[in-house]
Amino acid sequence: MKTSAIWITLACAGVVAASGAGYWLGMQREQSVEKVAAPAHGARAVLYYRNPMGLHDTSPVPKKDSMGMDYVPVYADEAAPPGQLRISLDKVQKLGVKTEPAELRELARTVRAVGRLQPDERRIVTVTTRFEGYIEKLLVNATGQPVQRGQALMEVYSPELVSAQEEYLIAWNGRETLSNGTPESLAGVDQLAEAALQRLRNWDISAAQLQHLQREGKVTRTLTLYSPASGVVLEKTAQQGMRFMPGEMLFRIADLSTVWLIADVFEQDLERVQTGQPVKISVDAYPEHEFSGDVSYIYPTVSPQTRTAQVRVEMSNPDGLLRPDLYASVQLVSAGDMALTVPDSAVIDSGTRQVVLVQREEGLFEPREVTLGRRSDGYFEVLQGVSAGELVVVRANFLIDAESNLQTALGGFGGHGEHGGEREGDHAPTAPDDHEGH
Repeated sequence: MKTSAIWITLACAGVVAASGAGYWLGMQREQSVEKVAAPAHGARAVLYYRNPMGLHDTSPVPKKDSMGMDYVPVYADEAAPPGQLRISLDKVQKLGVKTEPAELRELARTVRAVGRLQPDERRIVTVTTRFEGYIEKLLVNATGQPVQRGQALMEVYSPELVSAQEEYLIAWNGRETLSNGTPESLAGVDQLAEAALQRLRNWDISAAQLQHLQREGKVTRTLTLYSPASGVVLEKTAQQGMRFMPGEMLFRIADLSTVWLIADVFEQDLERVQTGQPVKISVDAYPEHEFSGDVSYIYPTVSPQTRTAQVRVEMSNPDGLLRPDLYASVQLVSAGDMALTVPDSAVIDSGTRQVVLVQREEGLFEPREVTLGRRSDGYFEVLQGVSAGELVVVRANFLIDAESNLQTALGGFGGHGEHGGEREGDHAPTAPDDHEGH
């Protein structure tokens, strides 16, 4: 009996001790939780902790994610209405946040293209002859050499030309000899002289050379060929002593005082191009210069390989800076219309939708999904999502995205996927009490 009483006494003592220990541990845990939940005097109150990678996951107590990164505290002074973001003013200042108002502005329609310079086809001349001969002396003997209209190019010898001169001189001298002859004989001699003269004219012998032939009364063995226009020699096949045939190209001369720029415009931009449209042009060879011109012609065909159409721009070239085959960048500017715009730096583009951050008040931002239209000169046309006068973040918007749970705030849009279900991350944060340390 005495042994049983001892065991009963020991068991009661153990129960009392266990109860006391449990009570003590419970009090310690409660005090610990109170210390986490209740901040010290003057400290910022923590509402909950969010996932550092922006995932939709919160915790009422500090924790780490699967990669060992600490969850980020969300303070009471950073709390914001659903669908909005609040950033402390000191963070706003540190991030360098800058805003601009969405406003109406004239949105010019600018078409950008690249092109290549080439000579004006209407100012290119080819030097050739209508008779066979030989080049006795070449006076212009280099490609690229500038020439003036009427400048001697070469001296040629042609047996046919010599023969035609002799026939003309015989007829001419015969007319002088038969000056007192019958009218019939004079008429015959005149016909022979005129036929010989016309033959020389058909060979492009100049009037001055014919007058020299009549004045001197003797055959000239060689004939000098002159440049029909001012310009530069683009191509030269003439060589000293070579034989040439009728119609063979000897020189190709281009007047480069006016040049063409042939630009390749994509087919989707053709509706914005019209003749007479002013064009801004920049050439890589002269980055400090800005050239201009006007659209003179839109070619009627489209390249099946590049899906572009050629547009001709006429450019004045008085200084000769613009050379054939130089590449150029083209901006075809047309009159625009008034549209609501935001700077292109304000748009956060995820690839599937575009978002801007609207500043509701200092430190309070609302992400808005927007529908964009045209883009021109650093601005986007906004078709839907923002009103005129609202301030949008144009600098540090990506940093705000990094500093806050932007995807959670986007849940305020109430957007749905293609099948009607919520997209991942498109819902507001759940209250901390609903999470037990996820």
